[in-house]
Order: sequence, then structure tokens, then C-alpha cells
Amino acid sequence: MEKPKEIGISSSLNFIQSKSGKNSRIILVKMEFTEAYKQTGPCCFSPNARYIAVAVDYRLMIRDTLSFKVVQLFSCLDKISYIEWALDSEYILCGLYKRPMIQAWSLTQPEWTCKIDEGPAGIAYARWSPDSRHILTTSEFQLRLTVWSLVNTACVHVQWPKHGSKGVSFTKDGKFAAICTMRDCKDYINLLSCHSWEIMDVFAVDTLDMTDIQWSPDDSAIVIWDSPLEYKVLIYSPDGRCLFKYQAYESGLGVKSVSWSPCGQFLAVGSYDQMLRVLNHLTWKTFAEFMHLSTVRAPCCAAVFKEVDEPLQLDMSGLCLDDDFMGGSDAPGGHFKVRYEVMEVPITFPFQKPPADKPNPKQGIDMENNAVAAF
Repeated sequence: MEKPKEIGISSSLNFIQSKSGKNSRIILVKMEFTEAYKQTGPCCFSPNARYIAVAVDYRLMIRDTLSFKVVQLFSCLDKISYIEWALDSEYILCGLYKRPMIQAWSLTQPEWTCKIDEGPAGIAYARWSPDSRHILTTSEFQLRLTVWSLVNTACVHVQWPKHGSKGVSFTKDGKFAAICTMRDCKDYINLLSCHSWEIMDVFAVDTLDMTDIQWSPDDSAIVIWDSPLEYKVLIYSPDGRCLFKYQAYESGLGVKSVSWSPCGQFLAVGSYDQMLRVLNHLTWKTFAEFMHLSTVRAPCCAAVFKEVDEPLQLDMSGLCLDDDFMGGSDAPGGHFKVRYEVMEVPITFPFQKPPADKPNPKQGIDMENNAVAAF
């Protein structure tokens, strides 16, 4: 039997700085945690940061992030494999992929419940729409994408979605959705209205195997990119016109990740050649190029921190603490202390070459939530 996991929520974070040596600094980090809570599945914070949802077998616990008390407890029909909050933090869905089935719950109306079952088609993935009143499910083998309404129980089908957990992007105002589809071995983009969920337009794209799609932050353009076997980034207008085609090189693995800047003026393209290329939104030409180097040399404005595993040594023999202070302090081992040291340049990072005989090598430039990481 799988051993239950435990989670702890950090309640405070303190920084203590001191100097050591000529050019290095020591930073001590003190973190305090709550008691450990049982967890056997996924957990995530609500978008408004007021709640945290924790899956324990078939039960879904909703805890308050300030008091950590259970504010709601929901019982699902099977073990919870996936959870996702609606954007308004009022609803939450649970993926029971062993059934397969989706159950949704309301925090403001605990008696309200919703169950979605696709039957033999199965459910590979589920997501919320921007209005928090519709759930989009993708069936097994990407046979169809279904939009389920929580208002009038209506449903709309989109045939042959390209991917299960990706390939769907919404405009910033939540009025339109772009969905990657494939039929007759050709990639297409379906534009849907999120009000009626009717298909507004369908147009073919010049890709061999489209990987994903993203609306620009100002909703004026759509970017798509091909599989790693073909370096190709395409910019389309919402009416289907190809605005620009970008290809940095032809041989070797291509695009690993793509991300818009929050202002929408720049498009970052991370590649498997350890390069990050930034395009501007006016001419779609390369604005800047950044390369991930294994060695950092001076002059350099970046700070390199190294974690030191040595335990913190404090001489407290000369201190006298009263009973009140000792009674209010945490037990030994209750604090987790981390020590970092700022390293001097030049410095060489450890590097491990990925195996050539395995797919999806851990190399190149990847991006997540506007943060850039190089592997």
C-alpha cells in the first residue's frame, strides 16, 4: 500500500544576514511550519489564496490558509487524481481518472454537486473556462473535446482535439478560445466564442506536428510552434493570416518552449541549443539572444548562491531564558534552517549530458510562469 504523504504550510520566513570573508555573504533562512497534514493526492491553492485544497484518498479537504482549519470536506466516488480551482475560487473540480469521471463542488453551496461522465470515450483531462461556469474535458485518444455548462447542463463537442492537456488557449478577456485540432493528418485552429461556444472560424496552419498554442496578452495574435523535430514558430492573426514565420536553424532539435511577455511586446523562444531568443511584436525580428553558459565569469551582475549543508552552530551556554519564553518557543527541530553563501566568479556549474537514446532530453531553455530555466 502506498504510504500517505504529508504536507506542511510555511507560516513565517525570517532572513538573517552577516558577512564572512572579503567578498562573500552568508544568508541564514529560518522557516517555520505548521503540523503535518495527511495527503495522498494533489494539492493546490485557490486563485484568491484564501484556501488550499488537499486530496486524501477519495476525500477533498478545503483548508483556510490563515487558520489551517477545514472549512469544507467533500467525498468523491473514487481516489482523486487531479484537482483544479475555478478562477473565481468558488468552484473546484476533481478528476477521478480511474473511473473515469469528473466531480465538481461549490464552496458557497456545499449541497450543490456536479458529476461528468463521458462513458466509453473516457476522460483524459479537464479544465475550467475563464468564466468559471464551464468545464472542458478531453476524451481518451483525443476523440473529442466537450464543453459542459454548469448553468443549463448543455454541452458542445469539438471533434479531434490535437492534445489532451494542452492545445487550448483563451483570450485575456475570456471571450474567445483557440483549440488545436487535427484531421486528415493536417493541423487546424478552431476559434470558438466562449459565450455561445459556437465555432467562429477554422483555418489550417503550416506545421508538421503542432505542439501548443498561445494567445498574445493583447489578444491581437496567436503563436503556435511545431514539434522539437522541426524548428518552426508561426504567428497568426485571429482571422487566419500568417503574420510571421520564425526559424532559427534547420538541423537539430528545435523549439522547447514559448512564452509571451506580460505586456505582449516580446515573445521568448527557448530552444534545445541552449539559446533564448526574444522577438519584438512590431517586426517579429530577433530583439535579443541569451545563451546559457556553464561558466559565469566577471564582470557579472548575477549573484550565484550555493547551499551549505553545515548545521547552524550557536553557543547559547551564556544565555538564561525564563520559563515563559521556553514555553512559547517551538520544540527542538521545529525550525528548518537553510544557509546560503554568495560565490565568487568565475564559477562553473555542474553539467550532465543527457542520454542520446532516450526521448525528451532534459536540455534547452524552458519557461514556466514567466520564469526562465536552462537545463
